Amino acid sequence: MKKLLKVLGAMVGLYAVVSGALFAAMLQSPDDFARTMKYVPWPAFLLLPFKPLWSVARSGHVSVGDTAPDFALESPDHKSHFQLSSLRGQKPVVLVFGSYT
Repeated sequence: MKKLLKVLGAMVGLYAVVSGALFAAMLQSPDDFARTMKYVPWPAFLLLPFKPLWSVARSGHVSVGDTAPDFALESPDHKSHFQLSSLRGQKPVVLVFGSYT
C-alpha cells in the first residue's frame, strides 16, 4: 500500500511539474510557444489541462474601452510594415482576429 501511494504521489507530482512547464511555455511569445509546442506529442493534449491553462495564460489585460496596444505587422509580401499607432486619431479602426478559411 505504501509503495502504491509513493507511485501515485510521484505521478501527481510529475503531472503538476509538466502542467507548470506547459503554463510557463504559454506565457512566452507566440513564436517561442510554437517552437516549444512542436515537440509536444498529441496525446499530451488529452492528458494535460490545456484549455484552462490557455484561458489564464492568454487572458490579456485589455478591457472594453481601453486604447488598443500598439503593434507592427509586416505585409504578406515582406516589402512594407504597418503600425497601428499610425492610424490613431485619423479614423475608426476595427481589428478582426479569426480565420476565414
